[in-house]
Amino acid sequence: MKSLLLVLLLSVAYSSAAPAEASPDSEENAKFAEEYLKSYYNLKTDGLRQGRRRTGNNQFTEKIRQMQEFFGLEVTGRLDSDTMEMMHQPRCGFVDVGEFSTFPGNSGWKKRDLTYRILNYTPDMPAAEVDVAIQRAFKVWSDVAPLTFTRIYSGLSDIEISFAAQVHNDYYPFDGQHGTLAHAFAPGEGIGGDAHFDEDETWTSGSRGYNLFLVAAHEFGHSLGLLHSNDPSALMYPTYHFTEPSEFHLPDDDVRGIQYLYGAREVPEVPNVPDQPVTPSSCLPSVSFDAVTTLRGEILFFTNKTFWRQISQDSNAEFHLIKSFWPELPTHIQAAYEYPDRDQVLVFKGAKYWIISGYEVTKDSPKSIYNLGFPRTVRKVDAATYDDSTRKTYFFSDDKFWSYDEQKRTMDSATPKKIIDGFPGVGPKVRAAFQRDGLLYLFDGQRQYEFNSAKKRVTRLLKNNSWLKCEKSSNRASGLRKSLIK
Repeated sequence: MKSLLLVLLLSVAYSSAAPAEASPDSEENAKFAEEYLKSYYNLKTDGLRQGRRRTGNNQFTEKIRQMQEFFGLEVTGRLDSDTMEMMHQPRCGFVDVGEFSTFPGNSGWKKRDLTYRILNYTPDMPAAEVDVAIQRAFKVWSDVAPLTFTRIYSGLSDIEISFAAQVHNDYYPFDGQHGTLAHAFAPGEGIGGDAHFDEDETWTSGSRGYNLFLVAAHEFGHSLGLLHSNDPSALMYPTYHFTEPSEFHLPDDDVRGIQYLYGAREVPEVPNVPDQPVTPSSCLPSVSFDAVTTLRGEILFFTNKTFWRQISQDSNAEFHLIKSFWPELPTHIQAAYEYPDRDQVLVFKGAKYWIISGYEVTKDSPKSIYNLGFPRTVRKVDAATYDDSTRKTYFFSDDKFWSYDEQKRTMDSATPKKIIDGFPGVGPKVRAAFQRDGLLYLFDGQRQYEFNSAKKRVTRLLKNNSWLKCEKSSNRASGLRKSLIK
């Protein structure tokens, strides 16, 4: 059993190599690609290098095709530039598996009440912060599956957690800074379920270094029996991607995976009036928005499962459940924008987007954001807005932005660029955006920047909720029916 578990080891490994400057079919790239395919796609060379001059339907070509198919690239069987770029991305050290997956022959833990023990701490973080990060990482899974995780301080636990560098007595030594971040074992006796974190990395509770909560949540997915997903928005995707922990929600793909193993967590029903959410006060300074968009002259402010609807500046904002208007849309929308020329609103979550045409979600929704021209390194869109003055749509993700030509339906080749370079005076991140009367309004937390595209400068700094008439909370939403907006 121990040897089987060692074979099933998962490690989140990140390549430190930069994309090769040589042509895609160079011998250097072929050598790199061969090692990549041997590591992640079980390429067998029998000691003979495949080399770039090998052509035809050989194993090397077939493995390239498998890799391209997994990442959603054009399946050519050749080492084109897109394929080499993907191969050089930071990634997990285990083999790739499509969609949510579990270990072969493994159905997860036979019990539902699991214990964990933190054997030691990293000096990078206060012990209390490590405790919170680990606890929150387990909660990601217990929120959606009938699992409990109880910390113990002595004796043998189901999941043992430790920080170690280099050789650490499990036959899989760590490789120093920026290499393998962590690894975990499949459910089982002994070392099964254990998670190890590389002490040579810099662990933090923020965006600097590597966020312990995010990496731990990924690793505990492995500890519970999940392999990797090819959904770029999934937590179990092979590469590390920073997301603000306060904004993290377990993606649907991961929810389906863990519930396939353990079933869904039963949530006690709380009596409530259907489709009548309690309206929070728009006066609160803590009010923030996940996404903002215009819609035929109105402004919609999305937050969690709800949205405010501002029909005019003179009217009070209505408050509704997203599902009461658009049952097809997800909750926790991350970005949205209106393109008036097509009378469409595009709504984004993870690596997918939905199209609202008029007031109805199109039947071919959702679609992949990669159809718009995003590289595979982008796993979500933080904000988006159409700028009528430039006739371009701006997409914001992390600290970068992309410019999209709506008429040509292509990304501008000059982007991405840093947000601070394209929008001087605006912070390094934008979390919601929309345009009104020729000006852009860019949100980050409780801040809102009024930005003049023609002058390339911030003209005003506003409160986040300045568009909503400050109303004290009421017991119910406005109760207006969807038909009234048509």
